[in-house]
Amino acid sequence: MKTKIKRLKHLAAKLTGSLPLGGVGVGLLLSCSYDEELPLLPLQVQVVYQQTTFEGPENARVRVELKDQHAQIFVDSTSEGLTACFMVPPGIYEASTTASYIDTTAATWWRYNFNGVRSMIVVSPDSLNQVEMVVRMSRKRVVH
Repeated sequence: MKTKIKRLKHLAAKLTGSLPLGGVGVGLLLSCSYDEELPLLPLQVQVVYQQTTFEGPENARVRVELKDQHAQIFVDSTSEGLTACFMVPPGIYEASTTASYIDTTAATWWRYNFNGVRSMIVVSPDSLNQVEMVVRMSRKRVVH
């Protein structure tokens, strides 16, 4: 251990003399010398459909995207209970989902679009980490 410290002091002395901002260079070199691991925490996103009379994809699995403040995207599909489960590091997230369904059972075809978003989801070790995301439906006539 003492040998490593002596080597680092020797390296720091060399860098200080050769760099215009030697102290900054040494600080950066020494500050990145350890590994930091962030804990992963569970997050459950419950997809809740807005009250409709439509009997479509409420039983189907939908894709849920989770984006953090660094624009990293995590993806999961809902289970039968319409819950998407993630394991993510602590932070602030935004969840979103979109799905579409074309009803061809009647003479007039309809495209149903389902969209939902939930912002400012805080994931931390001292919170419950369970949120609901309301999904709203819109429909458009399909001309065929």
